[in-house]
Amino acid sequence: MNIFKSLCAIAATAMLLSGCGTAKSNSTTVPSYIPTLEVSANVNGDSATLQITTDLILSKQHKDQARQQGEGHIHYSLDGGEKQVLTDKQEVLEHLSKGSHSVKLSLHNNDHTPYEVSKTISFEVK
Repeated sequence: MNIFKSLCAIAATAMLLSGCGTAKSNSTTVPSYIPTLEVSANVNGDSATLQITTDLILSKQHKDQARQQGEGHIHYSLDGGEKQVLTDKQEVLEHLSKGSHSVKLSLHNNDHTPYEVSKTISFEVK
């Protein structure tokens, strides 16, 4: 009887262990929407106007709310500084010091999760 109980315990343990582990899948998750992003800078004196082209719908009304595919806003950072939120396709950066500058822009959902689309532009104030 003890042998029978031992065999049952071993069989149960083997069945449990064979069910554990990670199932492997060959499928990958592909985002259904990837927005486009282009940016240019027009320098005039100590100001630079960023002109942004994107097919993302920039929404002031839905910022900080639930995701809606194809809608969101832009995060940007001048010279690696604090991130700013932008919901317009144009931004004027004023009172820039002379020299080289860079701006990194990235597209985000309404809830601030990234679309994984970004661009960095460099320009010089003379």
